[in-house]
Amino acid sequence: MTTPTPAPTAATDGRRARGDATRRRVAREASMIATVSGLDSITVGGLSERTGVSKSGILTVFGSREAIQVAAVAEARRIYREVVIAPVWDQEPGAPRLRALLESWVDYLRAGVFPGGCFIAATAVEYGHRTGPVAEAVRRLKREWLDLLEADLVTAGSASPEDDAFRIDAYLTAGNTQDQLAGDETWAGTDRAVRLALAVIPD
Repeated sequence: MTTPTPAPTAATDGRRARGDATRRRVAREASMIATVSGLDSITVGGLSERTGVSKSGILTVFGSREAIQVAAVAEARRIYREVVIAPVWDQEPGAPRLRALLESWVDYLRAGVFPGGCFIAATAVEYGHRTGPVAEAVRRLKREWLDLLEADLVTAGSASPEDDAFRIDAYLTAGNTQDQLAGDETWAGTDRAVRLALAVIPD
């Protein structure tokens, strides 16, 4: 006969809620740091200083620096879906949604959601040649973005959805990189990138 599992107590629920809040706060800050200095620059000490959470508190929640880095990617994915994708997901699939998605991406950059520009662009090169959980999380995020573009390009009637998704992503990445390197608040690189990307979408 199995012993019933005790119901969670108020104290247990409180600890869980505090742990969840700490996880979200630290993961969000880590994702911000990653766009400026890279995922490799994330340290427990640095996060403790920036969030006010003790080092021991951070390690209790995450267990390791690598787990924090993976959580940073997951948080960036959540933000990206919420800020870039969700606002336009009710648009007609295909060309209309692709155009809306590009406009939403520009809004996301201009709003300074991440201090170092686009998270996907900032981390893809850093982990492109590596293996392990962090690299795999970065690759999955990039692949999801390309898959999203490809799916709507198929609906839009693209003759080569994979190639066209590559072109759109390449333009956006180049525009983001140019503006970040130049510190260009006119967003000239981004505007050029989107203009070129829009031309890829079938009429």
